Amino acid sequence: MARRAFSNPVALLLLVTALFTFLIQSGELGTSDSTHRLQVTHSLWTGEPQVFPNEFPDFGVHGRGGRLYATYGIGQSLLMLPADLAGTAASHLPLWRRYVNSEVDPTIRSIFVSISTNVLVNVLTALAAFRLLGLLGFSMRESIAGTLGLLVATTHLHYSQNMTENNYIQLLTITGFALQYRWLKTYDQRSLLWGSIALGLNLLTRITTVLDILGAGCFLLFATLFARHEVHPAADTDSGSSQAAMSIAGNLSVRVRIYLRTALPVYVFFLLLDRAYQYLRFGSWTNTYVGVLALEQRRMNPALPSNYPFEGHWFQGGLNSGMFGPLFAPEKSIFLFDTMFPLTLLLGVLLWKRLAPRVRAFLAACLVLITAYLAFYARYDSWAGDFAWGDRYISSAVELSSLLAIPILLRYWKHLGRPIRHFAIIITASSVAIQCASVAFWLPLEIYQMETFGHHTCVILLRFKNIAAFALGRRDAWGLNTPAIYQDPWDAAHLTTLNFLPSLLHHIGVAPLWTVRALYGVWFGLAVALIFLSARLVNILVDPATSGGNSGVSR
Repeated sequence: MARRAFSNPVALLLLVTALFTFLIQSGELGTSDSTHRLQVTHSLWTGEPQVFPNEFPDFGVHGRGGRLYATYGIGQSLLMLPADLAGTAASHLPLWRRYVNSEVDPTIRSIFVSISTNVLVNVLTALAAFRLLGLLGFSMRESIAGTLGLLVATTHLHYSQNMTENNYIQLLTITGFALQYRWLKTYDQRSLLWGSIALGLNLLTRITTVLDILGAGCFLLFATLFARHEVHPAADTDSGSSQAAMSIAGNLSVRVRIYLRTALPVYVFFLLLDRAYQYLRFGSWTNTYVGVLALEQRRMNPALPSNYPFEGHWFQGGLNSGMFGPLFAPEKSIFLFDTMFPLTLLLGVLLWKRLAPRVRAFLAACLVLITAYLAFYARYDSWAGDFAWGDRYISSAVELSSLLAIPILLRYWKHLGRPIRHFAIIITASSVAIQCASVAFWLPLEIYQMETFGHHTCVILLRFKNIAAFALGRRDAWGLNTPAIYQDPWDAAHLTTLNFLPSLLHHIGVAPLWTVRALYGVWFGLAVALIFLSARLVNILVDPATSGGNSGVSR
C-alpha cells in the first residue's frame, strides 16, 4: 500500500499538500473574523453566546431578544464544528493542563482547529483542482503542476495559514465547476446535483457567492457555445475532445431545462437555510446582516451616510476607489499579489485560438466572475477586506483563473517565443516567492507599519524588507519597529516573530522548553519528508510516460 502511494502521483500530490500546509501553520486562526466564527461554532453545542458583551461595539449586532449576534454567515462555523469538538476535548488532557491554565495564545483548541481544518481544506482543494484540470483536457503532469501552482503560487497559500473563509469558498467553487462541467460532458445528473450542492453550500458562508453560481453558469453556457465551433485545425483537439465537443454542443434548450430543474431547487434550499439563520438572529427573512449592522452603526453614529457601508466610489479617489484600488493600489493590487493572474491573461491572449473551447470558456467565465466581484465591492467602504493579504474579496476569483496559467504554459511551451518563456519563468518564480513571504509574519505587520510610512506603500517590497531585517537583526536600525506594532501587547508578541507554530510558542515563552524543542524536531522532520516526497513527485512527472494523454478523469 505504502509503495503504491509513493509511486502514485496523485497520492504524492495530496501528501505534499498536507505536509506543506501543516508546516506553515501558526496555531492561530489568523484573523479576528475567524476567531469570531469559531466562537459561533462553540455556541452551537455549548450554549455560550455568539458574541460576549465586552466585545460590543467593536463587534456584534443586537438581534432577537436583545442578544448580540455575529455578523457573518454560518458556513465556516459549521466547517469548524468537528475540529472544535475534538480540540475542546483535547484541551482538557492533563498533558498540557499547565499551558491551558496560563490562558495564553495560541490555545490548544485553536491549534487543533486551525491545523486540522486548513490541512483538510487544502487537500480537498488539491484533489478538486486536479479533477477540474483533467476535465478540461490537461495531462497528468499539467494537472498536477497547475494544482501546485494554485496552492503555492497564488494567495491561496496565504489563506492556508490565515484562516478566513476564502479557501473554503474556493474549494466549493472549484468542486461545483468541476462536477457541473462533468454533467455537461457526460449527462450524469448526479454530477450536476452534487456540483449544485457544493455551490449552494457557499451561500451559507458568504451570500455574495451567488456570483460564483453565476460564474459556473457562464462556464457551462460558454462551453456549450464555444464547442459548436471546435472543429477547426488551430484548436487543440483529438478524437476524445472532439467527441466531448459533440456531446457538449447538444440541444441547448434541453440542457438549460435539465440544469434549472436540478440546480435551481438546490440553490433555493440553501438560500432558505441562510434566510432561516437570518430570521433566527434578526427576525427577518429579507434583510442581510450587513443591513442590520448598518442600522445599528447609524444609531450609534448618526453622522454616517444613509447608504453606509456602500458609500464608496467606483472611480472617484484614484487608487482609493473601489475599481482602481483592487487593480493598481500597491498595497492591494491583484496584479502584484497574484502575479500568476497577469500571466494567465497574457497566455490567454497569445494562445486564444490554440486553446480548446472548454479552456476558453473557463477563462471567459473567470473574467466575468472577477468583473462581477469588482463591481459588487467597488462601493463597499472596506473594498480591500481590511486586514488581508491583497484584496480578499476578489482573490478567490483571481486564484481560480490563475489555475490555468501553468497547465497552459506547459502544453504550449513550444509555441511560445523565448522572451515569453523567460518572462513566464520569472513570473512563476516571483509569485512563489511572494506567497512564501506572505506566511513569514502575521498579516497585519505591514498594515500597522503603514500607519507610520503612509498608504500606497508597496506591501510586498515591505514584506521582503521585513524578512531581511529579521534575518539580519536590523528591524530597529531600519525603522521597522513602528509604534503601532507595540500598542497592543498581544499584537506585539505575534508581530515580532516568525508566524510558524514552533517559533510562536518559543517566542511566547510559556510552553515547556522540551515541548518546543520536540515540536521543532517534528517540524524539521516533516520538512525533510516534504523535500523527499516533492523530489519523488518531480521524478515521476518528468518521466515521458506521464506527459502524454489526459489525467484520466475526463471520462
